Amino acid sequence: MTDPSPIAGLHAATAELDAPLAVVDLAALRANAADLVRRARGVPIRVASKSVRCRAVLEEVLGSDLTASGGFAGIMGYALPEAIWLVRQGARDVLLGYPTADRAALAELAADPLLLDSITLMIDDTDQLDLIRAAVGDKAAVRVCIDVDASLRIGPLHLGVRRSPIRSPEQAARLAGAARRRGCNVVGVMTYEAQIAGLPDTNPAVRLVKKASATEILRRRRRVLDAVRNEVGELEIVNSGGTGSIEVSISDPDVTEVTAGSGLYLPTLFDGYRNLAPRPSMYFALPVLRRPAEGIATVFSGGYIASGPAGASRVPKPVWPLGLGLIGTEGAGEVQTPLTGSNGLHIGDRVWFRHAKAGELCERFTQVQLVDADGKRTPVPTYRGEGQCFG
Repeated sequence: MTDPSPIAGLHAATAELDAPLAVVDLAALRANAADLVRRARGVPIRVASKSVRCRAVLEEVLGSDLTASGGFAGIMGYALPEAIWLVRQGARDVLLGYPTADRAALAELAADPLLLDSITLMIDDTDQLDLIRAAVGDKAAVRVCIDVDASLRIGPLHLGVRRSPIRSPEQAARLAGAARRRGCNVVGVMTYEAQIAGLPDTNPAVRLVKKASATEILRRRRRVLDAVRNEVGELEIVNSGGTGSIEVSISDPDVTEVTAGSGLYLPTLFDGYRNLAPRPSMYFALPVLRRPAEGIATVFSGGYIASGPAGASRVPKPVWPLGLGLIGTEGAGEVQTPLTGSNGLHIGDRVWFRHAKAGELCERFTQVQLVDADGKRTPVPTYRGEGQCFG
């Protein structure tokens, strides 16, 4: 009987390769990209590079020029050296998702008109503006976007991530004015609703929080945008959301673009979302090295723990063959990982896993195998494989 799992095809396509290895199922990746575009309903999707970390995959959705294609437009980078590298590869619209304190990279930005035109820095503090101005000098007109805190506050409760200190319309307008007076071009505002985009729809309480948060940020964002526009004029960018909150973001007519990246790979942290198809596209395989006891097989490496709060949700998940599990007292190890339920596995066999977070797996591999629907595979370098490490 033919194994119906999509991993069986990936396993066959890479049979002659030694593990560890990482694979992207191209058919699943393309279907996920199409689903993101469908959900965005015509609103451009900016690709979060931290959730991809492979130039070939960025080209798959943005085109060979890394700029815009088929509903996707622009990159949200996570480091200024990364943004500079991407522009050198052809990208012409990179919005940093986070502030930078890299003075050498800022000086490089200021010295190149193409970089100045293609990269937008993120700010949320006047001290950042002072650092930028000191690094770039008096003449460079740097593009900046204001990061506005989109968390939900109910009394003393803070529901969301700790990002920007800018929250009110007055704070945003003051920062926009300070940026303008320092010679920066204020071109955008970003609101990232992590408590909506980053929480699975696991229970009614979570869904209630998401609904309340969506209502609150919709009202507050409009006031923030009015205040910033009164200070600096019209904006090019009003960025919002993530893979898990596209529908919420596009409901606001002020939003000019949404951000998504994890939705291309669909790692395990997105398994509980009702609005996402269960179609993971990225896997990794590890070889069996030992059989220490009946029902236990030990694979090489595997301790690819995802960032965030330490816990079971951050560890890799064995998914093929079926029925395997981590051992609670050992988990996923630095150089070996024992698995239970492994009867039938032999030395040299491969076990397939999924990672908890998108993109981070690429920091463990120098290349990934792109496997198409016909089983043809193409090895492509990750950021690491191209000699790039941006932190």
